[in-house]
Order: sequence, then C-alpha cells, then structure tokens
Amino acid sequence: MLTALATLLSHYKRHPGQLAMLLLGLWVAGALWSGVQAINASARDSYARAEALFTTGLDRLERRDGEPLTRDDYLRLRRAGWLVSPLLEGRLEAPDGTELRVIGIDPLTLPGDSAFAAASSQGELADFLTPPWQTRIAPDTLPALDLSHREAAGAEPRLANRRMPPLVLTPTLPPGTLVMDIAAAARLLDSGERLSRLVTAPGALERAPEGLVLTRAATLVSPGQLTESFHLNLTAMALLALVVGLFIVQAALGLALEQRLGMLRTLRALGVTGRGLVGLLALELALLGVVGAVAGIVSGVWLARVLLPDVAATLGSLYGAEVAVTLNLPWHYWLGGLGVTLGGLLLAGSGVLWRAARLSVLGLGQAQAWRAGFLRQLRGMALAGAAVAAVGLGLWAWLARQPAGEGLLAGFALIAALLLASALLLPSLLALVLAGLGRLVARRPLAHWALADLQLQLPRLALAMMALLIALSANLGVSSMVGGFRLTFLDWLDQRLMADYYLRPPPEQFDTVQAWLAERPEVDELLPTRHAEATLVEIDGSGGSRSPQLPVGLYGITPGETLIPSWPLLDTQAGRDAAWQAFAAGKAAFVNEQLAIDQELAPGDRLTLTGPGVRETLPVAAVYPDYGNTRGEVLLATPHLAERFAAAPSSIGIVLTASADEAALRDALRQRFELGGDALVDQREVKRVSVEIFERTFTITRALSVLTLAVAALALLASLLAQARERRRQLAPLWALGVPRARLVTVQLAQLGGMALAVGALAVPLGSVLALGLVAVINVAAFGWRLPLHIFPEDIALTLATAAAVALLAAALPAARLWHAPPRALLAEEAP
Repeated sequence: MLTALATLLSHYKRHPGQLAMLLLGLWVAGALWSGVQAINASARDSYARAEALFTTGLDRLERRDGEPLTRDDYLRLRRAGWLVSPLLEGRLEAPDGTELRVIGIDPLTLPGDSAFAAASSQGELADFLTPPWQTRIAPDTLPALDLSHREAAGAEPRLANRRMPPLVLTPTLPPGTLVMDIAAAARLLDSGERLSRLVTAPGALERAPEGLVLTRAATLVSPGQLTESFHLNLTAMALLALVVGLFIVQAALGLALEQRLGMLRTLRALGVTGRGLVGLLALELALLGVVGAVAGIVSGVWLARVLLPDVAATLGSLYGAEVAVTLNLPWHYWLGGLGVTLGGLLLAGSGVLWRAARLSVLGLGQAQAWRAGFLRQLRGMALAGAAVAAVGLGLWAWLARQPAGEGLLAGFALIAALLLASALLLPSLLALVLAGLGRLVARRPLAHWALADLQLQLPRLALAMMALLIALSANLGVSSMVGGFRLTFLDWLDQRLMADYYLRPPPEQFDTVQAWLAERPEVDELLPTRHAEATLVEIDGSGGSRSPQLPVGLYGITPGETLIPSWPLLDTQAGRDAAWQAFAAGKAAFVNEQLAIDQELAPGDRLTLTGPGVRETLPVAAVYPDYGNTRGEVLLATPHLAERFAAAPSSIGIVLTASADEAALRDALRQRFELGGDALVDQREVKRVSVEIFERTFTITRALSVLTLAVAALALLASLLAQARERRRQLAPLWALGVPRARLVTVQLAQLGGMALAVGALAVPLGSVLALGLVAVINVAAFGWRLPLHIFPEDIALTLATAAAVALLAAALPAARLWHAPPRALLAEEAP
C-alpha cells in the first residue's frame, strides 16, 4: 500500500503545476477564512472583557442640570442612606498617540461581582486602596506605554506628565483601559472634587434622588450585540472566499484523477482493491489538505494582523467598542481553521472519489469515461439548481411575512441560495448557448470548431466559470451596496450638518452662551439641541395597543428656515408641511427609521413616553432616516423637549450671515467664555472626519472583495494550466492542416474571453438582485434601517471588463506556450 501511495503521489512530480494549484487553492481559501475568524475571535475576546467590566449592568445617576457631580454630592447621598458608588472616568493620550481610558473606582462600595469588590485577599485590596496604589492594566495595552510584558510588573510609567501608580497585569480588562482607586485617578486626571457619575446595583433604586436623573442598566447595549451583524457580514464574505477557493481544488483534483486513469488501471490490475484505491486517494487528500490548511492558517493570521487596525477603528467609530489591535486567539481557533479547511477539501474531493469508486477496471482505461458522464452531471446540476432556487423562493416568501428587521440568518441563507442556484444552473445554460451558436455558424468551419471545442472543454471549465460568476456577482452586489451607502451617507451629512459651526459649551453656561450668540450681528440663526432618555411604554396604532417598555433616546432640534428645508423625511401622515407645523407646535413627534422598523410604527400612531416624573402621549407625524444610529430615537422640538422632559443641553448650531467674520466670532467666543479648543467645531471638519471614518469602515470589505476575485482568477488559471498539454494536442491537427499559429492563439483567446464575457453578462443581473437583497433584507435586519438601491453603470462596465481581463490573463500563458512550441513538438503530439 505504501508503494501504491508513492505511485499515486509521483503524478505530482511529473505535473508540479497541478500540485501547486491544488495547494494554492487550499492556501488562499484557508487564509481568507482563517484571517477573518482570527479577527472575529480577537474582537469577541475584547467584547467579553469589556462586558465583564464593573460598569456593565449598573444603573447610573447624573445631575438633572447637567453639571458634574462632586464628592460632596456622593457624601450627602451616602449619609442619607442611598447605596451609591462614585466613578471617575477620563481619557489621556499615551506616548504612542493611543487614547487610554482611565477609570477610578471605590471597590468597597462598588456593587456587583467585580474582581475588585470580591478581591481574593485583603492584601490585594489594601495595595489597591492605599498609596502608592495600583494601576490594573490588560497585557495588550502595554505597547501603548512603550513597555514589554517583562518590564510591566511594578513599573511606574508617566502619563500626562504625571507618574502612574505601579502596574499590575489584569488579563480580564478590556484593551486601552486603566483601572485604579478613585483617589489615584483624580490625581492622574487632575479632576479635583469632580466625579463622572454615581452607580448603583440594577434595580436597587425605585426612583432617583432629588435633582438627579436615573438611567437604568437596561439602556446599555453590550458591544457584542451591536457588532454581531458586522461580524456576520465578515464571516459571509470569508465563507464566499472559501467556497471560491475550493473550486480551484475541485478543478485540480478532477483533472489530476483523469490524467491518472492509466495508473489507476495498472494498480487495480496488480491487485489493489477498489476500496483500497479510494482509501489511498483519500489519504492523499488528507496529506495535501494538512499542508494547505497549515499554510492557510499561518497566512490568515498575517492577514488578520494587517487588517485588524482598520477593523478596530471601524468598530470603535461605529459602535464605540474598544477592540485590541493585537491578536488574542484561543486554542479552538487553530483546530477550527484546520477542521473547516479539511472539511471543505473533503467536500470538494468527495465527487471525484465517488466517481473513481464507481468506474470499472475497463472503464478506468478510457479517457472519455469522464466526458461521457458529463451530460448526466449537467442534468443533475440543473435539477439541484432548480431545487435550491425553490428553497430560495420559499425563504423569500417566509421573509415577506416576517416583521421588518427580522430574519438576518434567513436573509443570508436567501443570498446563499441565490448564488448557489445560479452557479449550478450556469453549466447547463452555457451548454445550451454554445449549442445554439454552433448551429448559427455551421458554415464557418473554424468558428464551428471553436464552439465545438468549447463544449468539449466545458466539463473542465465549468467549475472555474461557476467560481467566476459567484465572485463577479458578489463583487458587483457589494460594490453597489457600498457605493449606495457612500452616496446616501454623504447626502445625509449635507442635510443634517447645515450649520456653519457647532458649539458644545459647558451645561452651566449653555443658556448664557445662547443668549450672547443671539445678539451677535454675525449670527443668522441658532439651532440648539438637547437630549434625554425616556421609556416607550405604550403604542396605540392601527394594529391595536401594545406596551413595549422600550428605552429610547429623545433628541431635540430647532425647526427653522435653515433646518426644515434640508431635514429628510421618509414618510409623513399628511404631507411634509403639515408634519413640520405639528412638530414645531409641539403637537407631534418624529421617529427615526430604526424605531419605526423595530416597532412597526407609521405616521399617525400615538406614542406614550415616560421619564423621571413625566408622562407624555404624542402622535407620530413623520419617520426620518438616521443612518448609523444603533437605537430607536424620538425627535421633538428643542423648546418642548426641554420643557417636558428637562432635557440636558447638547450643542448649538450656529448659522452665519453671508458677510460674517468667522475668525472674529471664534476669538470672541473663546475670550468671553474661556472655552476649550475643541468646544467649537467647524462643520467642514465634522464632514471630513465622518467621511474618513466611512472610508476606513469599508477597507476590509473592499479587501475581501478584491481577494475573492483574485481567487476566482486563480481558479480559471488553474483549470487552463492543468489542461494546457491536452489543449495542444487538440490544436496541433489544425496547425498541421494549415491554420496559422497566430490564428490559433487568437481563437484560443477569443474562446475564453467570449465565455468569460457571457459569464460577466449573467453576473450583472445576478449582482443587481444580490444588491437588492443586501439593502432590503440584510441591511434592515442587521442595522434596522434600509438603504436606497443604487446601480452604477461604471461598476457594470468594470465587471464585464474584469471578466474578460481575468479570462485573457488566464489564457495568456497557455497561448504563449503554444506560440513558442517548436514545429517538431506540434507534429509529435498524439491524441490520448
């Protein structure tokens, strides 16, 4: 059996290109899958640490007037019997420019099961509470302080020109977070008597103390929940790349087995049983699979290290989730990557093993035995494609009956069914097209031969063309979604950021600053905003009354000549003008699209909102888009929000006159009110930063799209290189009959280019349907809002050009070999 195995493997010594393509398919497929899984595993580890932090799951207390809490407020409440704990938070810049979060706590009063409140020994707690105190820090935060793991224990680095308490490594903390006693944090942050907030155990307080606002822990959404859809999208892209890579493996395995038919016949004749031969082929697959999988996992880790900073920036900007920029991979990641790659290889090679096991000894000697079964295979693939399409239609019908925003996994299954059905039906469709064109050009011998030759190549090219179709349609669909998101996002920014400047004064100065600005001649209009928290306790709509008990955000805007014309509305009850009139008068509210989809709201429904000491019922006048928001929001006019819910001040939008001296106004503001440098923000700077965040957000999506397309190109190249010698045998008789070599090369390029263009033309409608599914199903279920569908002609042209370029590049090397082949070699070619 060892001799038989060595004989089978000797095939790759004579055909190293096939071995290279087989390993390359496993490598790229495993690398993309393993890289994304490494990113997801590292991010989820960061989420788990963040959710285990003591601030998670605690009710919060803040002052109603927006002013900062002080130590005196805390002492007054504790003496009155309120079980609250102080918390101090701040951010400082590390030596490498990273922004670190500093948290000061009092572990003796901190509620919950934190590691500090339940210290394992009195010694640990005493060292934490008494000078020189301790700084608890995660190991992956050390590089920001220019420290190695070996140097960390007991080190006292400087931060903000102040010496930190000695470091103690705590792996359970999230990245970028420093935890210390509140006294040490106050010294480091130079905060004096100020506190960030007071916290208490969930549900411990039935009401807030006088002058304070109580925010329940239920309003805090864990980063793992917020980012679930993001990671699901990444996994879907990686799975697509894995499937396309396995097409390379399938094509290489099929051709390698076909070329070893004579060898298999000889081994059977020498006494190797059919079961033993299939077992040896399976062992060969396992050996090659382990090599390819290990190479893929190692490359995937490298890819994850390259993309992880962009992913961390994306998750931080979109969801406020802190993610470490260094990989932290659990042991099961490595086994999972190996198992998925080997499982995919087994799936790709199972058809080849099954066909080899069913062929008789005499049939093994016939090279045409593989082609003879291709028509049966086409019928089977067409039936399977029709069955998958029926499953997709069933999923679509089921999703149509579900509430909007539900069915994320079903949506991905629908997209997968669409792609799989199209790929399975593609070979049959190509066979029909080639047969029809062959009848049209029956009187043109060379064209008729070229089409007949393509039909002969179809069994070997089918898998590569299926991979190309999936990659092209997926790229077109994703690029349409990203491009549409970009256009919508930029338009939305222009509509929402209509003021020239945005000012965030301290809460205690808000009214004074607003009154001062109203008297300035440079100011044309002021757009103050406020925010508050409330609970949506009742909805009275066309479907009856229900009580969702849902925490929502309240946001106040100032309707006026600048804001009303530019603020977008998706749906209204009695027209745009009537909606704004009711809104400005305080008789109605607007709701964002996320809340409308989640609770199935429509204009005309009535909402009952409760806050500290207030209960209001308002009709919904309109639904507005709120791209990027992760929660439901109710919009009210700023004066009415301040009056009814005692909303805290947020910002003031400043619309300037045409002749305003911007520099003079900025200087006057800073001198009059001693505002910080970041209190006044130019809206152009806001747009610049927002666009920068957006572009970085989709870096990984674009990278995976390009890599997937590259894998599809490799699949086509693998198919052509693997059959290059046999192609020369088929072309040699034409050359001997007098067809010039240049003409043969042109025909060969036209064959592949034409077939790839046909696949690209099929990918255009498939990609458009895929884009529709992404924006109408996936995006709504994942994020709670829907994007408008955009189709870009330049993307369609690029798809067709890419299809032709991929095919021509893949055909160029075999064509070059034909061009440079000596006449003696062509004359010596024999049919197999």
